Amino acid sequence: MAISAQIKPAAWGAVGGAIAAMIIGFVWGGWVTGGTSEKAATAAGKAAVVQAFVPVCVTKAEQQPDQLIALKKETSSYQRSEMVFKAGWVNSVAEKYRRDVAEQCAVAIVEGGDVPVDVEIGGQALLALSL
Repeated sequence: MAISAQIKPAAWGAVGGAIAAMIIGFVWGGWVTGGTSEKAATAAGKAAVVQAFVPVCVTKAEQQPDQLIALKKETSSYQRSEMVFKAGWVNSVAEKYRRDVAEQCAVAIVEGGDVPVDVEIGGQALLALSL
């Protein structure tokens, strides 16, 4: 089947335009693949869980003043998180979020006030404020 001389340039123009539209869309237009959007949604969900449970953890800590004072005296952030675990302040949190909630709870207790919650999944960082 022979393609007329007038159709050939139009077909190549359409192919080139489609390629250009995809490049522009992904680079400057904000288009993302399904995997990237899934990572972003996971990070947002994790940040929401941490943000929701840190105030609960702090409230539980305030009900145990002896352990709260010991936590404030601890200098190691790892030891603070372990103290939060051992005190049982994050027992109501799902297992996969406990570490993050414990870390942010310890930060909230020691520093007080608005505490930034940084969650990073797959290189995607999400920042929110808790308390």
